[in-house]
Amino acid sequence: MVTLLAAPAEPLTNAGDTQLVLAALLGIAAVVLLIAWGKVHPFLSLILGAAVLGVVAAVPVDKIVTSFSGGVGSTVGGVGLLIALGAMIGGLLAESGGADGIVERVVGRVSGTALPWAMAGVAALIGLPLFFEVGVVLLVPIVLLVSLRVNVPLIKIGIPALAGLSVLHGLVPPHPGPLVAIDALGANLGQTLALGLLVAIPTVIIAGPVFGNFIARYVPATAPAELLPIRRDAAADDRSPTRPGDGRADADGDLVTEDDLLNPGTGRPGAAIEEPAGRRSRRSPALWAAVVTVLLPVVLMLLRAIGELTLAEDTAGRKALDIVGTPIIALLAGVIFAMIFLGYRSGFSRTQVSGFLGGSLPPIAGILLIVAAGGGFKQVLVDAGVGDLVANAADGANLSPLLLGWLVAVGIRVATGSATVATITAAGIVAPLADTLAGPEVALLALAIGCGSLFFSHVNDAGFWLVKEYFGLTVGQTIKSWSVMETIISVVGFLGVLLLDVFL
Repeated sequence: MVTLLAAPAEPLTNAGDTQLVLAALLGIAAVVLLIAWGKVHPFLSLILGAAVLGVVAAVPVDKIVTSFSGGVGSTVGGVGLLIALGAMIGGLLAESGGADGIVERVVGRVSGTALPWAMAGVAALIGLPLFFEVGVVLLVPIVLLVSLRVNVPLIKIGIPALAGLSVLHGLVPPHPGPLVAIDALGANLGQTLALGLLVAIPTVIIAGPVFGNFIARYVPATAPAELLPIRRDAAADDRSPTRPGDGRADADGDLVTEDDLLNPGTGRPGAAIEEPAGRRSRRSPALWAAVVTVLLPVVLMLLRAIGELTLAEDTAGRKALDIVGTPIIALLAGVIFAMIFLGYRSGFSRTQVSGFLGGSLPPIAGILLIVAAGGGFKQVLVDAGVGDLVANAADGANLSPLLLGWLVAVGIRVATGSATVATITAAGIVAPLADTLAGPEVALLALAIGCGSLFFSHVNDAGFWLVKEYFGLTVGQTIKSWSVMETIISVVGFLGVLLLDVFL
């Protein structure tokens, strides 16, 4: 369980209901317009949106700052460590070749008709610890090459791969979106993980292989030749040049030197690398090691959730599961396992493994800042009394909290293009409703918001352009394939949440 900064006993303003509604609408509108029209970075947009909300709600400026800062600190403390540890696991999987090994092994053992299902499964598996963008970069070259070799339509296997990545990214922790919703609502992480996996499986099937097989007839696409992975000779692909300054070309043709990989921020440019004499033997990690790296944190967190349901609190087994299933402990175990079996046992030195871990952190800096600012925006909403106002309105209107959370997330997602901003804002608005729900229902509310945050990706979403360029599609083709797929994920996932709500 991650903690949520509690709302104050008294709202920070005496503004009436109409003024609070206006403040919330103007604050959210400021965020949307700054991102979508002004092209302002979401981090700054959320700060400015919180300021607009607080000023219109007549909250004293010093209390706006205090509330926003408290929300930032609470969010980073609850989510930041998990995102960083997840990024480290993803970095080791990518650099060691473990992710490639999972993909190649599964794809190499299935027939053409089963390839879409295999790609969906592989994408879902490696998507557990990887951010969506990282998963796309890892998977797309394999998808392109497989499509060319076995003469399967690119969209037919590409959509299942994208569906597997997107569903996991939106619904299953330790991805930032689900973690933010869990933190804001005070949901149980283990329950959300278990229920998220239950929703994810049928959603991936329908939005992936089923939809991909259908839409491939209407969106002809061929693998862009310049993006196909090419074989390089062993010398060029060696990750450990013996001299600093020797290097290899990366996927963009830029020179990557030993200093870039091994001495991030610690080595002197041109200084000798501390390596034993002679070349170290490199080998691809075993498939089982890559799979265990991905699944270990998930299994530990699931075991804790099972223990909470089946074991008494004072038993030794329950206490042990509570410790090892704590999200930080579970992810840390995954990192340590990956360091040993994907790093050292694969022939990488301690310096190289440290470089891989350090190199995985800079790309998530922007995500952490956006998530933190979103937490601050959410806290200003709550402290001003907007959350209580929405809760009272929803209670009077007999509106389902699940439907409200999904609709708010859908609206902000379509307007801003940011799943993270949609998740944070929707969770902040409906957070007071979580106090009226039982444990599993709070987890389902987090999942409903996650589903809404994936609705209809279009031209204001960076992921839209990432898919368009990687698959060589036109804007119209991308909307018919990727955008519709995201909408299917959102709707089918939400229907799954509603179905679980009936039985829990």
